[in-house]
Amino acid sequence: MAWIMLVIAGIFEVGWAVGLKYTHGFTRPWPTLATIACIVVSMGLLGLAARSLPIGTAYAVWTGIGAVGTALIGMAVLAEPVTAPRIACLALIVAGIVGLKVVTPEPVSRAGPVPPASRG
Repeated sequence: MAWIMLVIAGIFEVGWAVGLKYTHGFTRPWPTLATIACIVVSMGLLGLAARSLPIGTAYAVWTGIGAVGTALIGMAVLAEPVTAPRIACLALIVAGIVGLKVVTPEPVSRAGPVPPASRG
């Protein structure tokens, strides 16, 4: 469940990153509200996912999804250049995200570090 929350958080990160383009410096109310809503949902889900995933992995995957998704929307919708080097770099980011998923142990529910006195 933590990985699903993390992916959804990454999708909302794409939403707010792209939304920034449409706020015109936060002067347009509806795009600004939508962007802020995406920020809140994205951060909230990242925080929930980080309760059971290592924070370094969670943050790297979250930013990777956001970076790749935003770049792809930029190329597909906002007429940003589509070049072989850009695609190759995005593929490397995706490979890193997949690699982190593969090498990260299954999440466990934990409230924080176990105090030394209660360790067995």
